[in-house]
Amino acid sequence: MTWHAQLDISYTQEQQRTVARHGHTGPLRVLQSLYPEGDAICHNVLVHPPGGLVGGDTLDITVAASGNAHGLITTPGATRFYRSAGELALQRTQITLADQARLEWLPLEALAYNQCQAENRLTLQLAPQAEFIGWDVTAFGLPSAALPFEQGSFLQHIEVPGVWLERGRIDAADARLMNGPLGLAGQRCMASLFFVTGTPLARQHREAGLELARSLVAAHALSRTAGVTCPNPQVMVLRVLSPLVEPAVQLLRQVWVGWRAHFWQLPAASPRIWST
Repeated sequence: MTWHAQLDISYTQEQQRTVARHGHTGPLRVLQSLYPEGDAICHNVLVHPPGGLVGGDTLDITVAASGNAHGLITTPGATRFYRSAGELALQRTQITLADQARLEWLPLEALAYNQCQAENRLTLQLAPQAEFIGWDVTAFGLPSAALPFEQGSFLQHIEVPGVWLERGRIDAADARLMNGPLGLAGQRCMASLFFVTGTPLARQHREAGLELARSLVAAHALSRTAGVTCPNPQVMVLRVLSPLVEPAVQLLRQVWVGWRAHFWQLPAASPRIWST
């Protein structure tokens, strides 16, 4: 049996409080809104009870925010793309930010199991004054369990239309890509953290954000396989390769905290579910 699940989340600000409204079809939903930072920022946990996608499954997630709303979305566990007999497993996320809205998209990692046929798509639309911080973490196989990614395909697509596009297909059978020095170089986790704005950042502000991230990268154990760039004045990206998920996520969280303070003057406030 395959699933087509859909979740729609809308953030608005009402009397200085960010309020989330949501509706769903199928096994995809949002838990109770939390306010660990006060009323201005609404934290939500996105839950997919089946725990993963098999061939033929589709998850459609749409998120919208308007006014001065600020939402933060995470997940309680990894998104698992299981072995497929040939059908595609697809997750599509569409985020639209209007006015001066902010969103933080911080799901835990996607796991590409051996013999999966999977696509994970994220598309962002930002109004001129809107801002976004998000990440994407993908692990191939389960090396700690001696279950390598030897067959299958995973397509990652991240796009801000007309501004930025990252798209890559990871084919497990492509030895040069998986193990070559110009590919994954034997690493089995790739991760990105990105800060996106609706209009170009001032050069000085952008350079300060880059320098902050580079100083954190230089002090980390993954410094040789991580780097920070601005592909254009609206996008800042940290990219990381790692043998395992945990060290990559540790670095992403450190830079997320730094960028949150630098760009938004906000303290670190990790979602409560990360510590459970």
